[in-house]
Amino acid sequence: MQHASALVYVVDDDVSVRESLELLIEHAGWQPKVFSSATAFLEQPRPQVPACLVLDVHLPDLNGLDLQTSMGSQRPDLPIIFITGYGDIPLTVRAMRAGAVEFLTKPFDDTTLLRAISEALASSEAALQGMASVQSLQDAYTSLTPREQDVLGLVVRGRLNKQIAAELDISEITVKAHRGKAMRKMGARSLPELVKQAALLDLGPN
Repeated sequence: MQHASALVYVVDDDVSVRESLELLIEHAGWQPKVFSSATAFLEQPRPQVPACLVLDVHLPDLNGLDLQTSMGSQRPDLPIIFITGYGDIPLTVRAMRAGAVEFLTKPFDDTTLLRAISEALASSEAALQGMASVQSLQDAYTSLTPREQDVLGLVVRGRLNKQIAAELDISEITVKAHRGKAMRKMGARSLPELVKQAALLDLGPN
C-alpha cells in the first residue's frame, strides 16, 4: 500500500467499529488514529501529511455533516469518507455535494473502504503539494522589491514595456531590468508561466 506515513483518522462512537477499522487500516500499512467523538478529534493537532477522515454521520456531540462543513475551510487537504448505520439519500447527497469522497453504509466491504481510503490519500497528497507550490510562489513574490512587484503586476495585466514605463515614470530599460529580475526570482521561464503564477497568487486583473 502507498503512503506508509499517511494518517487515517476514524471518528465513530461505536467502539467495535473503531477497533475493527483500526486493525484494518494498520494492516493496510497506514497509521490509524481513532476517536470516539468529533470533539476529541478536533482537539488533536493534525500534521501536514497525507491524511483522510473516516467519519460516522451520527455522533453523540457534533454531527458528522457539521464537522465536514467546519473542516472544509480549515483543511481542504483532508478528504472525508462517511460511514453510517443506515442509508439516507438526502444525507448522502448533502455529504457528496460538500466534497465527501465516499458515503458507505454499514456493513460495508473492507475492499471498498480500503479503495476509498487509497483514493482519498492520493487526493490529500495532491492537495498538500498544491498548497506547498502556492506557498513557494508566495515566498518568491515576497522576495521581490516593491518596484519589481509593481512591474510584475502590470506585466500580467497585459501592459507593454512602453506603457509600464509611462505609468511608473521610469525608462523602458529599467522596466526590462525589473521584469527580468522578477521573472528570475519567480522561476518563470516565459510570460504565460508568469501569468499562471500570478493567477495562483490572485495577482491578475481585478
